[in-house]
Amino acid sequence: MGEVVGAGLLAHVPTIALPRETRYELNEGKEITLVTGLEQLREDVFEKHDYDTVVVLDSHWATTVEFVVTAQQRRAGLFTSEELPRGMCRVPYDFPGDQELARAISAKAKDHSTWITAIDDPYLPIYYATINLWRYLGVPEKPWVTIGVCQTGDNEDHLRLGRALGDAIRESDRRVLLIASGALSHTFWPLRELRAHESSDPSHIFTPEARAADLERIEWFKAGDHAQVLDTMPEFARFKPEARFFHYLMMAGAIGEGDCTAPGRQYGEYENSIGTGQVHLWFDRPEGGFPAPRATDASGDPYPYPA
Repeated sequence: MGEVVGAGLLAHVPTIALPRETRYELNEGKEITLVTGLEQLREDVFEKHDYDTVVVLDSHWATTVEFVVTAQQRRAGLFTSEELPRGMCRVPYDFPGDQELARAISAKAKDHSTWITAIDDPYLPIYYATINLWRYLGVPEKPWVTIGVCQTGDNEDHLRLGRALGDAIRESDRRVLLIASGALSHTFWPLRELRAHESSDPSHIFTPEARAADLERIEWFKAGDHAQVLDTMPEFARFKPEARFFHYLMMAGAIGEGDCTAPGRQYGEYENSIGTGQVHLWFDRPEGGFPAPRATDASGDPYPYPA
């Protein structure tokens, strides 16, 4: 039987891909702790834990009529970001996939009344929410698989994806690390103002209210109170979390949702990125393992967005 052996809500901001001297220039002569946090996380987890595959829940990859999971035997090439080609240009990447696990995830779609397709097309685009974290955390020859968010889905749809993912892992022989790649509150400063807000200091978060909402949820995560985070999704939606926080909801669906009480370890500080709230939180496997995914009840959404 397989299992999730660790899970993380991790920031992928473009700043971490910039040269060190540029990062220091943007951040008042200091390193951003999102970088040092990832370096420590690699040392503590990705280089030490016994795991087979990493699954990234990518907030930058938005599909429309189904969830898609990458199923290539290997992904390799050069990555240039369409969003920020000056900072992320011709980045080499090369890592194996896990075709068997990808197809097992897809096969669980019907059990959870959703749509998941495994795609092995070598020309399928890749996004920096995956690439930036692989550059820091990727270990040679460890498979990485990516699943995108679905822009027509809601909270329940993304929890269903997570449940299917969790079930597929448990029925496999894989030990898996999950990464929910994305931010907390996610409103950028307007173009003519944003260069005054490039420091990582949280005082530059777009509003004090967004900063307070982020910090509240960070404390809940540290306490292992995933239920409170899920129950207050309508309130958090006011602060426009990245990808409507779907990256976290997919992870939550795989590790038991509100039944999960795994506390988060924070790596680095809570930081600003031109108005958005960024943090690295890692949830270690609890004694006895993460709770099993819930069964899907097609009758309703337990964590609705406000109308």
